[in-house]
Amino acid sequence: MTCVLVLASLLWWLWSCNTPRTILTPLSGLAPADRVPDIGFPEDMLRTWAQYAPYIPAGKYVLPPPVCSISQLQRHGSRWPTTNSGAEMKSAVHKLQRAKHYKEDYLTFLKTFEWDLKVNDLLPLGAKQSYEAGVVAFERYAHIVTKDNLSFIRAASSPRVVDSATNWSAGFTVASHNKIKAKVDLILPESGNITLDDTMCPNAGDGDAESKKWLDVFAPSITKRLNSAAPGAKLHDKDTHKLMSLCAFHSQITMEPSPFCGLFTAEEFKGYEYYADVNKFYHTGYGGYLGRVQGVGYVNELLARLTGKPVRDHTQTNRTLDASPETFPLDRVLYVDFSHDNEIVAIYSALGLFRQQTRMHRPLPLPFGTFVRVLVNDVVQPLEFCGGIAGLCELHVFVASQRYARHDGMAFRVNLWWFELYWIQL
Repeated sequence: MTCVLVLASLLWWLWSCNTPRTILTPLSGLAPADRVPDIGFPEDMLRTWAQYAPYIPAGKYVLPPPVCSISQLQRHGSRWPTTNSGAEMKSAVHKLQRAKHYKEDYLTFLKTFEWDLKVNDLLPLGAKQSYEAGVVAFERYAHIVTKDNLSFIRAASSPRVVDSATNWSAGFTVASHNKIKAKVDLILPESGNITLDDTMCPNAGDGDAESKKWLDVFAPSITKRLNSAAPGAKLHDKDTHKLMSLCAFHSQITMEPSPFCGLFTAEEFKGYEYYADVNKFYHTGYGGYLGRVQGVGYVNELLARLTGKPVRDHTQTNRTLDASPETFPLDRVLYVDFSHDNEIVAIYSALGLFRQQTRMHRPLPLPFGTFVRVLVNDVVQPLEFCGGIAGLCELHVFVASQRYARHDGMAFRVNLWWFELYWIQL
């Protein structure tokens, strides 16, 4: 049997707001979930919004070899700002609004702008794309899911994550014409041992110090320009960063270009994107001393699914849940997990993904044995760490390559530091 791992850091977000949870029913005119959402910006601009961008496929989906099992990891979808971040954005807007006057026309909308943004919950765009993602999953994997071999779906307990999983399940069910009743099988509390969130390591860094160094490079000239255009605003560089984030949030709320986007150039957003790259790298990525270890538990769960053997892990897994076939079955053909972006970065790093840009173009082997394939946003990964050929690794070689996770994140620290230096040089 060919085993296929699908890891998708999908920025798909869901409708909830401050009203009762909304679970979508069949929609008319659904756009394909592998298409760039129409918000009025070109794709290259949306990509500079970093983790706040809507889901954008990185390549064209390639069908896996026949007879597969799937393990899919997906982020919740587009949301309102978090409580703290939203307060900081609101403060930055009020600073601009208290300016004595505006010297540039691109600021005049602030005279009538009223802050009405909510926090934490998910947006209509996310509800739509989460639903569509379930539809697409059924279209891709309908041949392996049956009434007798259903999917197993888990979600971290944040409402936006649970709602995303619920809407995905609804899309999958409706696409099957209600023949397959997909549902969220398990919600993992984020207050305890969990492999779908990064809440278990209080001594881990947050990447803020390192990203602040880059903020000091790219933001001052922007802040100076805005303060000159709005005398009396007295913006700081952190305010500038929050206003750039507001461009992404407000555009997805209104589904059209936000006037806040007009405060900045496309080149300035490249600096904004790199700020997020640095922050993630030093938070739960390779650059964090305790970054990638936070993905070890999930990788060990993945290895258990691939091999059909019990989970072996001494990090953040919930051993009670993982020991039960009711809460961690090993006999399904489709596993779907819903998580957060920080945890997904840790999982990528623990797996060994994105160390370098090497691409291998060799003939596709005929998969008589058991193989592993990894997709991230529909792009097949080269899997150079396990000798991948056209994106396929033999299962036993892939399992052997995961020494870092199988040793509970205790090995290869020298390689981690080497990679950090290499990444900085780029």
